[in-house]
Amino acid sequence: MRGYLVVIILSAGFLYYVLHCILWKTNTYWMPPLEMERRNKILTCSVKPAFEPILNIRGIHPFLCASDYKKMAELHGSHRIDLPYGIRRSERYFQLALSRLQSCDLFDESDNVPCKRCVVVGNGGVLKNKTLGEKIDSYDVIIRMNNGPVLGYEDDVGRKTTFRLFYPESVFSDPVHYDPNTTVILTVFKPQDLKWLWALLSGGKASPNGFWKKPALNMIYKPSQIRILDPIITRIAAHHLLHFPRVFPKKEKPKHPTTGMIAITLAFQICHEVHLAGFKYNFTDHHSSLHYYGNDTMTQMSQNAYHNITAEQIFLKNLIEKDYVINLIKD
Repeated sequence: MRGYLVVIILSAGFLYYVLHCILWKTNTYWMPPLEMERRNKILTCSVKPAFEPILNIRGIHPFLCASDYKKMAELHGSHRIDLPYGIRRSERYFQLALSRLQSCDLFDESDNVPCKRCVVVGNGGVLKNKTLGEKIDSYDVIIRMNNGPVLGYEDDVGRKTTFRLFYPESVFSDPVHYDPNTTVILTVFKPQDLKWLWALLSGGKASPNGFWKKPALNMIYKPSQIRILDPIITRIAAHHLLHFPRVFPKKEKPKHPTTGMIAITLAFQICHEVHLAGFKYNFTDHHSSLHYYGNDTMTQMSQNAYHNITAEQIFLKNLIEKDYVINLIKD
């Protein structure tokens, strides 16, 4: 009799484990109680987003919190993966950087918009002379990336910024670009990124070693405005959306999503309607403008071995054709 009881208990435990795995992998809206508690700002909308068919998991809190980032890493499998898509072997650096931040909140407590309309503003030259500024500023959430300026380009790109993704080599260092209403999000690709942030917020001097170009050596944003992106967001962009291989041949440089693609993936997690502006590039004319600002041309884009721009453009074209997202620039 005792043997039967042991078998029943073990079988029940196994069945629970199987059901747990199935729900975690297939149910878009299921998540453990801790996740639900931290993500109530995201999941209050009853309307299914147009882009739901392309996502296996939604509602992930996108920012790491010092109190439980290791638990979240175990939940998402990030503890088994090295940077840039996990935290393994970099836990100490994550802890140091997170210890200097004051919040991991997504939106203010006063925010009461349940089904957010979001626009992700790319830095493409296609934004020039389109006078989309007023339209862009009308969205609930406005996501920008890197050092794409607002100052001086308001008519084309708007004035407001909710979130701005960056890495040490692309963050603003001139206080003239400071916006007190912006939350800036560090996208981590290497341990040096975390050591850099910790040094700047600790009042120390950040080392410029280990970066592909000179990083900012001062931080114009307050600790309360800074967040660290959970690597799972970048991993979703790379493996689930763009279907990049998890292992590249030894002679081939690994490809990673652009900051723009990561920003769109972030929008898929926190928004219920996503619009795009500034993501179209003219690959046939290498002398056309790469950005809506500056003098860089498409030549720089074609020389980039770190990203697969063609794959991203095909993916975005598919999103637009299926009406999963809306492109504000039609031509």
